[in-house]
Amino acid sequence: MLQRTLAKSISVTGVGLHSGERVALTLHPAPENSGISFRRTDLDGEMGETIKLTPYLINDTRLSSTIVTDKGVRVGTIEHIMSALSAYGIDNALIELNAPEIPIMDGSSLPFIYLLQDAGVVDQKAQKRFLKILKPVEVKEAGKWVRFTPYDGFKVTLTIEFDHPVFNRSSPTFEIDFAGKSYIDEIARARTFGFMHEVEMMRAHNLGLGGNLNNAIVIDDMDVLNPEGLRYPDEFVRHKTLDLIGDLAAVGRPIRAHVVAVRSGHELHLRLADRLRALLSGA
Repeated sequence: MLQRTLAKSISVTGVGLHSGERVALTLHPAPENSGISFRRTDLDGEMGETIKLTPYLINDTRLSSTIVTDKGVRVGTIEHIMSALSAYGIDNALIELNAPEIPIMDGSSLPFIYLLQDAGVVDQKAQKRFLKILKPVEVKEAGKWVRFTPYDGFKVTLTIEFDHPVFNRSSPTFEIDFAGKSYIDEIARARTFGFMHEVEMMRAHNLGLGGNLNNAIVIDDMDVLNPEGLRYPDEFVRHKTLDLIGDLAAVGRPIRAHVVAVRSGHELHLRLADRLRALLSGA
């Protein structure tokens, strides 16, 4: 199987979920074996240099996955676009943006899937390099954990736990084996979500400044506030699955394993990705 990149460059504009800033984003083709990279076009000199994605650069996991380089350059909320790139089998791409955060779009990865469909995909000459798990690898913390076990394919089983009435209406566990199910049909439309009581706290920390009912599911004390309701009965756990796929894409290779996650979040996902990347470096 060959590596893949975009057939052409493609652009979109939007707003950062946490920064509230308007963002112009462009996806470019990239050479084989170059991986996924980011570049801030609003910064000059060393600050504007290309940043090759690797798990150890994702140093801020408060409510999203954010790259923070040793020079202080930030590229925030990368998990949704990374999830789409992973699902589409894109190995090499350059992502340019003129602000500190990837646009949130509608809160799901579907708008990025549409971008990739518009750009088209081309095979490259180099072979795609997979990461096949041969023995269990796990990270855990205080009743939360993520584990890779050997599996001939890619399968995800994820469980969430929230003490709130709206989460009792659907199963807390979602499982998908990508050999027989479609990412676009089953996961891509699932939106990020948050609670009304968290808004004041978030904004005090300069987070959630661009959030609204058009780009997130908002939950009050009893119910979902979005007039259109949910896109899937279990949209919450499906979105967490979307996030997990995006976070694990930082490893830089398609993974062959069964991923089981319980009450996990960005920090645990990236710790596991970093462990896998370290194993690759030592191989």
